[in-house]
Amino acid sequence: MSQDKTAIRNAATVIVLRDRFTDPSILMGQRGAAAAFMPNKFVFPGGAVDAADADISLAAPLPDICFERLSERANPGLENALAVAAIRELWEETGLILGQPGQWSAPVPADWQSFAAMGFVPSAQALQFVFRAVTPPGRPRRFDARFFLVDADALQGNPDDFTHASDELSHLQWVKIRDARNFDLPFITEVVLAEIAARATQVEPPQSIPFFLNNEEASLFLQLRGYPMPQSD
Repeated sequence: MSQDKTAIRNAATVIVLRDRFTDPSILMGQRGAAAAFMPNKFVFPGGAVDAADADISLAAPLPDICFERLSERANPGLENALAVAAIRELWEETGLILGQPGQWSAPVPADWQSFAAMGFVPSAQALQFVFRAVTPPGRPRRFDARFFLVDADALQGNPDDFTHASDELSHLQWVKIRDARNFDLPFITEVVLAEIAARATQVEPPQSIPFFLNNEEASLFLQLRGYPMPQSD
């Protein structure tokens, strides 16, 4: 069965932040000239959620507050699949590992063979949900993308080692946030960059999540707040 290319697909994007308290940088790469979606643009690692992502077990789950905010205005049960997609796409496109040392308790799917061979199980503990955006109508591909922030210190191994990356993104590099607007960026990436620059030194999750919703009627900036967190005594 062919895929409906007009359908809005769930997607996950990873913003890896380095040296956040001194001179922050983010990891970016360039999409190919022949890509159907955002050709030649510099972007963060990321991609669509696969059906199999829902079946992958995590060594550690998403933080509660991120899980709750991902649940708002979304299909139930999608939260872990989004986290898994973020970790998988980061590995595939950059060769960087977000996980914990360990052995898989179930057979390793084909998409995860190389990740598991490094001796790690995916972990969502360090992911922080910070932004959501739906691609405007009329584009060749449309995504409901959730953007996750992760500190480079949470990665396993050398953050400058891209030897295990696929060829989906070229010119992988750490870009100073103050220099990022000199690159050819999609509009939504510029919006997200402004959000990340404003909170680079803030370790705690944001009070609310910006949601840029584009549909046939209008483009709306909403706020996702999730459910009230229980107060400690």
